[in-house]
Amino acid sequence: MRIRAVVALAIALATVACSGTSLFRQYEYEEEIYLSLDGTATVYVNTSIPALNALRGTSFNTSPNARVDRDAIRALYSSPTTHVVWVRESRRNGRRFAHVRLEADDITKLSSVPAFAWSTPIFRRDGDEFVFRDHIAAAANRDVGNVGWTGRELTAFRLHLPSKITYHPKEIDIRRGNILAWEQPLTDRLKGLPLDIDVRMQTQSILYRTLWLFAATFVVVVIGFVAVIWWVLRRGARHAETV
Repeated sequence: MRIRAVVALAIALATVACSGTSLFRQYEYEEEIYLSLDGTATVYVNTSIPALNALRGTSFNTSPNARVDRDAIRALYSSPTTHVVWVRESRRNGRRFAHVRLEADDITKLSSVPAFAWSTPIFRRDGDEFVFRDHIAAAANRDVGNVGWTGRELTAFRLHLPSKITYHPKEIDIRRGNILAWEQPLTDRLKGLPLDIDVRMQTQSILYRTLWLFAATFVVVVIGFVAVIWWVLRRGARHAETV
């Protein structure tokens, strides 16, 4: 049975390889935001250098042999309200990739950074909910020549929310309860087809509620432990009296 299972898996892998598809989705450009209820955020950008040039209008060297200019990438994402933590690089499918982590003081000011100028995030409290909206507008659509794109490349915008989601578009994928993902083919992003993000969430963070739950559970355990010790000691005392 094990041999048969291994053979079946090998056939499946061969079929995938021959059909030109992949078991894993590979993205050419990604923005990933970890939002806090105070409006601060940690932002990750993973992008191929050709995609960065095409989408944001930069002019970095797209040669697969050229090293990523980390200082220039850092400068691109730095501003008075955004602080780059690190810039890393990798290589995939014959293209160089840049990976950026930055801290944003105010998510609503992210569009003041040229690299995020296509974005207009809104984050505000509305009664007993927080509202987050964003409109991802047209890209620069700069011609980068033949860089090996096949037309199947993807872009993604992911939002990690700090509290329970109360509203989101039905067609949007929810992952692990508080992660929303908007995906778009690179060809559509280059054409400037917009993306609209609209979500509502509770005002109490999941972490806060989890800590309270943990604390309450700990208190219950301690009370139960003390009660058991008291019961054992009391029973022992009674036994001693009868003897």
